Amino acid sequence: MIHNTCEPITVLTQDQTESQAWAPHPKFPGVRLKTLISGKETRAQFSCHLVNVEPGSSLAAHVHPDNDELHQVLEGHGQARLLDAAMAYAPGNVALIPRNAEHEVVAGQEGLTLLATFFPALA
Repeated sequence: MIHNTCEPITVLTQDQTESQAWAPHPKFPGVRLKTLISGKETRAQFSCHLVNVEPGSSLAAHVHPDNDELHQVLEGHGQARLLDAAMAYAPGNVALIPRNAEHEVVAGQEGLTLLATFFPALA
């Protein structure tokens, strides 16, 4: 017999995700966000966010002192810099960014969409 000791599973359908409004990023012009799963739903363990970077715009150099960050590139192309290493961002690419590591992402001419997951969740 299996006993469920976890919270209910959160499932978002594609229709729900697509119908959610984009919000402007509070720090980076030309960047929009959708919070798909918040820390409230995961007991602050992680949060998931769709991030859309308009062509030529960027998530300028910054750090997350309290969070590791996982990027999964969904659409478009761009360049990322993690510390002193540069890498291409293209659909299917994944990058793990440790807390306190300076990083930046610059979208290419068609823009860039990625799924950013933070551990622990963003406050």
